[in-house]
Amino acid sequence: MPKYAENPAWEDVVPIPQDDGGPNPLAAIAYTEEYSEAMSYLRAVMANNEMSERVLDLTEDIIDMNPAHYTVWLYRAKVLFEIDADLRAETEWVNKTAFRHLKNYQIWHHRQLIVDKLGSAEGEADFIARMFEKDAKNYHVWSYRQWLVRRFDLWEDGELEAVEELLKKDVRNNSAWNHRWFLVFGKDQDGAMKDKAVTDREIEYAKAAIEKAPQNQSSWNYLRGILRLSAQPLSTAKAFASRYASLDDADNVNSSHALDLLADIFAQEEGAEEEARQALSLLAERYDPIRANYWNYRASLLNGSAGEAKAKGQSAAV
Repeated sequence: MPKYAENPAWEDVVPIPQDDGGPNPLAAIAYTEEYSEAMSYLRAVMANNEMSERVLDLTEDIIDMNPAHYTVWLYRAKVLFEIDADLRAETEWVNKTAFRHLKNYQIWHHRQLIVDKLGSAEGEADFIARMFEKDAKNYHVWSYRQWLVRRFDLWEDGELEAVEELLKKDVRNNSAWNHRWFLVFGKDQDGAMKDKAVTDREIEYAKAAIEKAPQNQSSWNYLRGILRLSAQPLSTAKAFASRYASLDDADNVNSSHALDLLADIFAQEEGAEEEARQALSLLAERYDPIRANYWNYRASLLNGSAGEAKAKGQSAAV
């Protein structure tokens, strides 16, 4: 049943139907009758550049049917700003829409426009926390969170504590590890790396996380990244890695990532090529055989060429 054609509030609008390429289109898109009608009216109001409350109602209706239509979102934002609408009310509506469509990019771009216009991040931390209860690894939410930190200078406004809580819940949350790196080193990387107290703290934090889950690659990558950017040799972590992978007890390797790190360390050490080869062999044959070709390739780079292996080790990043 037509929703707009029989509504007196829209009787002044002449809808513009979808043009699929003539009366016999080759590949017409099969829209529902409700969606086709709503879009016909949107084309008409957009053609007249109408800015009104009824247009907001129309865009809300269309977004309900198709939340991925970016043109509708952009026009909605344009109308909101033009008529000086209540942007706090808009964020409440966006909240409800976001919970129904967790992985929709357009919602987050729209929210960014609204919050930027508001000039305040009030309530955003609580909303993000609720989103993470649904999905703590939602890429769009994390990207939006980083934008918030930059936009409102929230580097030291409880962000580090919040991400630590997420890592307590799930130490394998790679998105949370990435956000921690962003918080610690994103604003002033050179300054942070020159601050020994900061690098020591982060190294100990990574090691503590590894102790909880030795096979978690995120915390090993975080440790490697700190060593690289602070210009500390990988051998700094040799004793620590040996706690989880000892070549003297090949049957008791608790972390393939520790073994990988040891392979890099041995490759850089004078006269330790055989140990590096042994570590890579264990990875290829027993502890990560699915990537055997990669480990064998790494072994082929040894051949007395410690320089190449060293370069590989130093390039490992988070």
